[in-house]
Amino acid sequence: MAKDELLTNEDDNLEIVESTSEKQDEPVEVILKFKKPFVFEGVTYNEIDLSALENITGEDMIQVNRRLTADGCAPLLQEMSLEYAQMMAAQVTGMPIELFKALPAKASMKLKNIVTNFIYGEE
Repeated sequence: MAKDELLTNEDDNLEIVESTSEKQDEPVEVILKFKKPFVFEGVTYNEIDLSALENITGEDMIQVNRRLTADGCAPLLQEMSLEYAQMMAAQVTGMPIELFKALPAKASMKLKNIVTNFIYGEE
């Protein structure tokens, strides 16, 4: 793969794949998929699976809210903020928060939309 084919922080050649299971018993699959690989700290990512959002609890959300407040970010609706989405994504994937902060702007906003839509989505 040529170096110019790798997705960097300046690239915005991304797509989001969201698919919801037809059966209510199956978890929702939510994947942030990159058209070109995204490289962070020498590791190449083709996609980030966020389907573990299905397992978050109210306590998880409270913990993220507390971390945001401790970090000095206290918007009225924290769950609508980019920082909240980044922290929630890091929590459910086990990936470092720095990875989500390094995403290009458009990918960051798509991540925010995935998390927000998941939280506010109807069952």
